[in-house]
Amino acid sequence: MSWAEIESEAELRELLGEVMPRAATKERVRLHERDLQWLAASPFCLIATSDDQGNCDVSPKGDPAGFVHVIDDATIAIPDRPGNRRADGFLNILKNPHVGLIFLIPGRNETLRVNGRARLVREAPFFDEMIVKGHRPQLALVVEIEQIFFHCAKAFLRSGLWKPDTWGDGLPSHARLVKDVQKVEESLEALESYYGESYTKKLYAS
Repeated sequence: MSWAEIESEAELRELLGEVMPRAATKERVRLHERDLQWLAASPFCLIATSDDQGNCDVSPKGDPAGFVHVIDDATIAIPDRPGNRRADGFLNILKNPHVGLIFLIPGRNETLRVNGRARLVREAPFFDEMIVKGHRPQLALVVEIEQIFFHCAKAFLRSGLWKPDTWGDGLPSHARLVKDVQKVEESLEALESYYGESYTKKLYAS
């Protein structure tokens, strides 16, 4: 089968057409009151990064709604919580500060998109305002906003993401997936125990 690859912006525009006027004018560079309301209601975001060679990573971040700290009308901070310590996105940021973020609210089909420049901060007075269940973050991602806008609902509507009757994937447990795709010493039973009830109790444990 032959492929027809697009290799220029002109080809792409010929296929897709020009940007819709309302989409072309929705970008902002400062937080609007509605943006603040969205951030206050959002418990989850995705952070896209790339290194200086263009190798990409997307990392999820989640906490109780309103976990994003607003520093001013063009700067936000996202607390880091204990994880697997790979730090793929953070390592990328040390080489390339450009980031893209998508903030979700469960049940809402729209998203809030933020693009900007990020830096890693290990201490600041606002860390005291990001304590959850006694856990004060050791690190925060500070993002200077360069572009912000609401994104339309079509992807969520097409996927039916928030419709419970579409949920259910038929896949085995996460422990089984890990055992199947990774070389791990732990038995399946040990992995099931690790990813079970005790896992949720360690969400804020270092």
